[in-house]
Amino acid sequence: MKTMTKMERIRAAINKQPTDKLPYSFWTHMPEDDLDPHVIAQKTYDFYKEYDLDFIKMMNNGMYSTEDFGCVADYSEIRAGGAAKLTDSPVSVAEDWERLTVQDIHKGAYGRELEHLRLLLEKVAGEAPVLFTIFSPISTANKISRNTLMKQIHEGKGNYVKKGLEIVTEVTCALAEEVIRMGADGVFFASQMATYDTMEEEEYAEYGSPYDKRVLEAAGKGWFNVLHGHGDNIMFNLLKDYPVTAFNWHAFETLPSLKEARDITGKCLVGGLKRYSITDKKKNEIMNQIYTSLTELEGVGHILTPGCVVRYPLDKETLTFVRAAKEDIEARLKKSE
Repeated sequence: MKTMTKMERIRAAINKQPTDKLPYSFWTHMPEDDLDPHVIAQKTYDFYKEYDLDFIKMMNNGMYSTEDFGCVADYSEIRAGGAAKLTDSPVSVAEDWERLTVQDIHKGAYGRELEHLRLLLEKVAGEAPVLFTIFSPISTANKISRNTLMKQIHEGKGNYVKKGLEIVTEVTCALAEEVIRMGADGVFFASQMATYDTMEEEEYAEYGSPYDKRVLEAAGKGWFNVLHGHGDNIMFNLLKDYPVTAFNWHAFETLPSLKEARDITGKCLVGGLKRYSITDKKKNEIMNQIYTSLTELEGVGHILTPGCVVRYPLDKETLTFVRAAKEDIEARLKKSE
């Protein structure tokens, strides 16, 4: 088979057609750098080139969708392997959702992330697909509430929550539509609440899915929209039918299995590596996961990635090893056919 471009390789994968080699990618946080669109656009591009990734998942600031609503975040724990957290929010009780207002996506943090996208697209110049990270409305709302959203719902304040969700959804839809218009190839739609560890399926069907689908409809002109089911015990039964071209979750860390996800969704799968195997430099685990992915999915309808962001501390030699191991295992499997 002739050598494919990165665009051709990804398009073939999502259409479940043969590829010249298994496409792959990974991504990581860029704390502090992700608050400056010029700096992160350059560092994202350099990261893509250094590891010869097949697509770019933008590492938009993890709290960007909350800032313009009046939230303040602390990013100090990220480099030690932790996560960002809010230190202040305008929503402390459910009634506060009534004060939330629609934000202009071309200003503030939203405007910063759009500039990040514009600068990155200029650098990539169509060489590889670029995905803009969009958080589901309920994920953003939970962050704004400082993880008290379910408490508010269980206290019977769901009508207030829905008022907030309407505002967040309107802004998120405008953002999703705009990033595709600007030239992003798709969105990486992060659903961080659709897990049985957080809420019941009936609750997500009421407070999550209707708003999710409006955002995905707004991003519908993207050809490479990826659903990310975040966390353990995801609501696969609900997420499997979402209108996206590819499905990503913490494969090998939680169910479903690769084969089950492929058979039931019929979608291209984005995953196959445990992120902590990379962080912890466990090369045998990395090789086993690549081998298992290749033998189960046969290299078709599959893009090899971690199930989520690769956490700090990063080791460049291990990141380089991922691609080398993938190519070595692919070559050995082909030779044994």
